[in-house]
Amino acid sequence: VIGQPTKSKRPKEPGENKIKPVNKKVKPKTPKMKERESADSSLKSQSILTQVMDKGHFQKLAATLSLSAGQSVELRCKGSNVTWNYPSYLDTFKDSRLSIKQLDRYSQLILANSTAADTGEYSCWLQLCNGNKCRKDETKTGSTYIFFTDKEELFVPTPSYFEIVYLNPDKPAVIPCRVTTPSAKVTLHREFPAEEIETDGTDIIYDVKKGFVYQHPTSDHKGIVYCKAESQGAPQISIKYHLLYVEVPKGPPSTTIAASSKRAEVSDSVHVICTVLGEPDVDVKFRWQYPGQESERPAIIQNFWRLINRGTGHTTRISKSVLVVEDFEARDAGNYICIAQNLQGETTVATKVELN
Repeated sequence: VIGQPTKSKRPKEPGENKIKPVNKKVKPKTPKMKERESADSSLKSQSILTQVMDKGHFQKLAATLSLSAGQSVELRCKGSNVTWNYPSYLDTFKDSRLSIKQLDRYSQLILANSTAADTGEYSCWLQLCNGNKCRKDETKTGSTYIFFTDKEELFVPTPSYFEIVYLNPDKPAVIPCRVTTPSAKVTLHREFPAEEIETDGTDIIYDVKKGFVYQHPTSDHKGIVYCKAESQGAPQISIKYHLLYVEVPKGPPSTTIAASSKRAEVSDSVHVICTVLGEPDVDVKFRWQYPGQESERPAIIQNFWRLINRGTGHTTRISKSVLVVEDFEARDAGNYICIAQNLQGETTVATKVELN
């Protein structure tokens, strides 16, 4: 590592030597330039990820790597406290082909008998820990995107045959038909009316690591689409993607609350319903405060959600939390408070139930 900054300086020295005799005032600035260059190059050289080759050789990894499906791969990441990131489905299926070991000076990731589905980003970084708190060391990271090429599987396989993609007007949408062969020619097609969708490189672009990206989604883009890939053989078709247009204001949950009855008799069953209308892909968490809580009065709480199409191509998610108090008593009378929370914040609503 110490020698690398020197290497990066060598091509620049002849140019600097030419300047020096002409104008000696440049001299004081030269060390600063050199310092900055060596700092930049040392930051660049801090990629801590290598691939283990045959006969114990190591290879620094480029941004992408192509291997044939079926091959095994061993990656090493320098450091005594390393965190890895890899295609999430390997976790989902608790895949025994993947093993990670932390040794004294490096962490080792081995993926045996690779398949086309393993195509994706593999990265690692050092963790800086102080007690129980750890953070990522941004200067010591490594990343590569590995294509596991397979002529039979041009598209990276997915667990489902049909996926929903939400089109938000204020953020790009990705149709994730990724390929295993980076040189494959990929096109995007609408199912009805049957036509190829033009990829203009501005509004719709193709990223070999992501798929097709709609930069500025509109309701005109909704519908069912699929991708087609060709590479030295018969073309292959991806799964279908249902594009749903979403237009819900961003912010804390839009929440309402209602009780089955404002006044209840003793031994009645009372339902209090907290409802949130929001974006289809945004989770909502509910918390309750109710009169019998402190005395540990039993209450049944059920949470559920569903998607509704509002008929204009817009899709909304309805999330509900229902609190049920059976055999209503005097101590159950009072304020029922629902707190709904999403990533943007929380909303508190309340309703009162009195004893008749």
